[in-house]
Order: sequence, then structure tokens, then C-alpha cells
Amino acid sequence: MTVNSKFKHFLAMALLWGFADLAAAEENDNFAPVATTNEVASEAEGRFFAIPTFKNAYIDTTPISKKDGLVVGELGVDGGNKDMIVNLAQEIADGKLGKFDSLLITHKGKLLFESYYLRGRIDLPHPQASATKSYTSMAIGRAIEMGYLTMADLDKPLVGFLKDLDSSKFAPGAEKITLNQAMTMRSGIRVSKEKTEELEANANRLTTLEMIQAYLEHSAPISSDSQSFDYNGIDPMMVMQVLDAAVPGTANDFIKTELLDKLGIAKYSWRTAIGGLPRSGNGSGMTSRNMVKWGTLVMSKGKWNGEQLISEAFVAKAASRITQVSDEGAFFNGDNISNPGYGYYLWQTDMKVGGKIYSTASAQGAFGQFIIAIDELDLVVVATAHDNEFNTMQMVAERVLPAFTN
Repeated sequence: MTVNSKFKHFLAMALLWGFADLAAAEENDNFAPVATTNEVASEAEGRFFAIPTFKNAYIDTTPISKKDGLVVGELGVDGGNKDMIVNLAQEIADGKLGKFDSLLITHKGKLLFESYYLRGRIDLPHPQASATKSYTSMAIGRAIEMGYLTMADLDKPLVGFLKDLDSSKFAPGAEKITLNQAMTMRSGIRVSKEKTEELEANANRLTTLEMIQAYLEHSAPISSDSQSFDYNGIDPMMVMQVLDAAVPGTANDFIKTELLDKLGIAKYSWRTAIGGLPRSGNGSGMTSRNMVKWGTLVMSKGKWNGEQLISEAFVAKAASRITQVSDEGAFFNGDNISNPGYGYYLWQTDMKVGGKIYSTASAQGAFGQFIIAIDELDLVVVATAHDNEFNTMQMVAERVLPAFTN
């Protein structure tokens, strides 16, 4: 366990890598676990799960300032109950709560707690899975802030932005799907399993636009009944194609220049889909500290370093409960978790602490990737994991929120 003196930082590093590696760590002013050359190569090749785990957790209640755009503070001094969070971290380190790779907490704009376990590395992008959808949403919000799209465009037919589609071949109702519906997983597109498998088998021969055309052609008729919440990968694909059509240049360049560069995110991965567009439903990788930046962007209503990056109106809408989700349709449950909903690729849920309810908005990805924003507490919780079956949302409700409310 890492504590706050430099000497104990030194001891923690000695446990992790041995004294032979300490000179390099001190030279980098970086005592948290860093990725080796081989681990960087594994992540770049899409083999994150081949990265070896380390046994000794890194737990820090006074995160180091790395001049990466994050303001740091001290847990227990700038907020939070230090003992409660450290005890939680120790249980994670002992393997009692699942296979976590990191847990970070910011409160009132300061990073107060930073920890890494197993495959977590401070400088290595971690697979985000479906949290990528939330980043896709923020890219649309950036396009709105810059005037390439408008809030009114969200309620317009999505195919109107994609001029090269052949609407004469669409399934009935496909021409009416709005951008709003696609961004809330309510396009209503329903393609048979057999046809989906056929299309995916030929995906490498098709552009993204051709794939969208095929889905719109082969869907069952789209109606108000079919336009219920359905978590899928088709809707984000269409949204990314709209972004590419709306902005100057490419969606790849826009996301890098107007979001990642603005946020100071240099270490990341974002794989491309068919046709060369950035993958929209999954496929990105972010360091845990950079995940904090995305959460802070939502918490600050779209502002970063004083600049309005994302339309404030868009962030408010994205983080709201646009559509209700059944308990069966959500990927999180628990005694203190209720009322699941969905905005623009952001989940909403209520967390109960004592007798009080706190509303949350979150990006979520398979195997345990979470960015959870609790506006009322000015709190952002980031967690990464691999093969994690433990309910992170319930853990945050039971163990993290009480440390900032009692």
C-alpha cells in the first residue's frame, strides 16, 4: 500500500518492481505502476488480457501532479473519509471485490484518490468496451458546440445527413429514425440473427455506409412498438457516420483535434471500424486518469479549462433520463441501485445512501469499465477491471458515496 511520504513511495515501488527499477521510476517522477515496452506492445496489438498482473496494489491518498490537466488534492483533507476509502481499496487489493485494475476518485474538481491493481498501469490505455459510446456522444456534443450540428438536428431523420443512402430500398419506417432515437438505442432496427451473421461475415468488403444501408433494408418494419430501448451496435455506427458527414475533414481528425487534443489526452487507442471510421460502440482505450477527464467534462457541463468544449444544453440532455430502462435491460442491479435510465449513450441510475437518493450519470463498459458522475456531490468515480462480475455500481453506492456524505 502506498502512503504519503516519499520514503514509503520508494518502498512501494521496491515491492512492485525491485530496486533495480527504482532509478528509472524516480527519473520519471512516477511512482505508480508504469507499463513495460512489452505491455505497451500488447495493448497496441489488442492483447490487453495478455498483460501480466502484479500482486502488490498501489494505493495513493495524495495523487501526484503530473501536469496532465488534473488538479490533485489529499483524501481526508480536501474531502472524503480516508479510512473508509483505504479500507475499500485494501479489500479490492485482497481480491474480495472482483478483478479491478484501477479505482480513482475526484471531489470538487480535485483528484483525491488513485489506485492500481492487477493489470492497471498509470500510463497504459485500458480497453473501454461500451464506454466508447459515451465518447462518441461527446463528439456529437462538440460538433453542436462548434455549429456543425444543432440541438434541433437531434430530432431530425438521421438518414437526412447521409445523402448517399438509397431510401427507396429501406424497410418501412426507416426513413423516420431520428438522431435522438439512435443515440438512445431506440432506432427500432430489428434484423434477424441469420441476416446479421451474413452481414457481419461480409463486413470487411463493405464500407460503413453500405453496412448502414443493408441494416436499414433488411430490418423488420420500424414502428413505435419496435422503437423501445435495445442495447446494440448498429445505432452508434449510424451516429458516427452522421458525425463524419457533418464535420469538416474526417470524424477521426475531428475527435483527435477537437476533443482528445483539447483534453490533453495523448495516450489512448481508438480502433477503426469498416470503412476507416472510428469505432463507435466499443474499441477505444483510455488511461484511468484520462477517464477522469471525460467524467469531469460531464460534471462541468461541458467546460474544460474554462473553454466550453461541449454544448451545455447537449450535456444536460445527454446526462438526463431520456428513456426509462427496465431492471432487466440494465447491466447493474443492487439493493441501493434503482430507476435505471438512458440518455445520449450515458446511463442514469439512482443511488441510495441512508435515506437519501443521489442521481448519477455514467459511462459503462463490459468487464467493469465505469465513469460515474454524481452531480450533487461534485464527485467522479472511475473504475477499470477485467472479467469483473462484481457490481461496481453497488460498490460505489455502498462504499464510496458514504465516505463523501457522512
